[in-house]
Amino acid sequence: MTVLAEATAATADGAAIESLFWIALVAVLSPVTARLTRGYVPDTVLLLVAGMVIGPHLLGWASGDGLSILKELGLGMLFLLAGFELDVRLLGGRPARVAGLTWLVSLALATGFVALLVSGAEITTVVAVAIAMTSTALGTLLPIIEQLGLLNRPLGRAVMANGAVGELGPILAMSLLLTSRSIGAAVVVLILFGLAAVVTALVPARLIRRIPFLGESLTEMNGGTFQLPVRVVFLLLVALMAVAAVFDLDVVLGAFAAGIILRRLIGERGPEMSESLEVIGFGVFIPIFFVMSGMAIDVHAVLAKPGTWAGFVRAIALARGVPVWLSERFVTHGANLASPRERVQLALYCATGLPIIVAVTDVAVRGNLLDAELASTMVAAGATTVLLFPLLARVVGSGAASPSAAGDRTR
Repeated sequence: MTVLAEATAATADGAAIESLFWIALVAVLSPVTARLTRGYVPDTVLLLVAGMVIGPHLLGWASGDGLSILKELGLGMLFLLAGFELDVRLLGGRPARVAGLTWLVSLALATGFVALLVSGAEITTVVAVAIAMTSTALGTLLPIIEQLGLLNRPLGRAVMANGAVGELGPILAMSLLLTSRSIGAAVVVLILFGLAAVVTALVPARLIRRIPFLGESLTEMNGGTFQLPVRVVFLLLVALMAVAAVFDLDVVLGAFAAGIILRRLIGERGPEMSESLEVIGFGVFIPIFFVMSGMAIDVHAVLAKPGTWAGFVRAIALARGVPVWLSERFVTHGANLASPRERVQLALYCATGLPIIVAVTDVAVRGNLLDAELASTMVAAGATTVLLFPLLARVVGSGAASPSAAGDRTR
């Protein structure tokens, strides 16, 4: 029996390594292919599509068996970097308040659209899909608007303000609404988690200030075989993901909080640490997350109901893009975009959502709030928005920006 168990374990390990090989191969080929398309097909979309192809629903070359922890770490790194890139100052002032109210309108509209698209669905299913539809993929958009030289322009600042709310709003909504607790209990748990996150942020900061040896160690052991700051960041990420799990919250919230805390902790080390985190995140864990998310998409279920797929893409544009356009056009907040082209671009950028769609549907499927077929269709719709909406925004703005401005990078 022992020999049989060992042989079974060895076979499982071998299958996991084989799956990891195909995932790694896809992760290498994807950016090369994206470059061949001159960036019009984003790397994220290619990773998802390749995951669908090699996954169990098509070729069957790879499966997620034995690799779930890598996917979880990829999800954590994705939202840690999202939180790290988020400037909390964007959440203050009248433009941010208008963006927040606009997101709430989007959530209400999305709820209505989902109720029409998915007839007979339970309220928890409707809410889960609606939350996913109101997200903005700020982490995906950031390199796009940066490459086009828009980051420090009014359009770029508007995208950042609305995108910050479009990331934070769905994450908080997940914690409040996609739970078995009552709203009141969920709020209390969320406050407790916030306090735990504050303690997690204050303790290392105070220790470094009061014990000079610790600060010196972080500086002196920054490179070589030690890479101590990177190890500390990984500890922070896992610690807050664990705290979120203890409070029965989704790990996305813990990872996002870790990124926000990290931004405040590292101060002047920001650019150097950001580069190290991007190497680890976008070089290893995040591609694994997207490929494995693609492997979970049931292609046959999506193609069997193309109308539902197209309907979700239209619903995302209407629920998220139209309220952003209307608020930018008719609600004065002191930093409104004057150009009609830029308002349309802003609406298209803000309706671009994928990472949170993947995260919300994953949470909803695991919690039996959403069936796998509908989740597959939602993720496919999210991938379509990443492929289509930034491209349309680029076309709309092509006559408004000079070629030299479009080629500048701000970072």
